[in-house]
Amino acid sequence: MSARGVQHLTQAPSQRGATLIVGLIMMVLITLIVINAFTLSSSNLKSVGNMQLREEAMAAANQAIEQVVSSPFAISPVAQSINVDINKDGTNDFAVQVALPTCTRAWAASTADPSDVELGPSMSGSSTWITEWDLDAQATDAASGASVRVRQGIRVQLTEAQRNASCP
Repeated sequence: MSARGVQHLTQAPSQRGATLIVGLIMMVLITLIVINAFTLSSSNLKSVGNMQLREEAMAAANQAIEQVVSSPFAISPVAQSINVDINKDGTNDFAVQVALPTCTRAWAASTADPSDVELGPSMSGSSTWITEWDLDAQATDAASGASVRVRQGIRVQLTEAQRNASCP
C-alpha cells in the first residue's frame, strides 16, 4: 500500500464520528423546536378558552339584566338570583346575582302627557318623572370559576306615586 492509501484509512473514522455528532445536534434542535411549538399552541388554546368563558359570562350577565329590565323592577326593586342556560342544553351554566337596583336620580318629565300637548308643560297636570337606575350583575360559572361583573344604566318613566315609593 502506498503512503497515500494509509493516510486515507486513518482519516475516515474521524469523519464518520463528526457526521454522527452533527446529526445528533440536528435531532436535538428539531426536538426542541417541536416541543416549543406544542407549548405555544397549548398556551394559545388556554387563552382562547378563557376568552370564550369570559364572553359567555358577559352574555349571561347581560341576559339577566335584560330579564330584570323587562320586568317592572322600578316599582318595587329587589335583588335577584337568576340562573342562565347560555348554551341551551337544559342545564344552568351561570348563576347571576343581580344586586338591588338603585335609583341614582329623578327629575320631572319636561314634556306633557299626550292628551295635554296643546297646553304645554307649564299648563299640564303631568306628574311623570324620569328616573335613572343603576343595575349591577355578577355572573359566575361554577364549573370553571369564570366570573364577570356587568353594570348598566337605564332610564325609566314613573308616575309621581311610583317615584315616591321607589326612588326618593
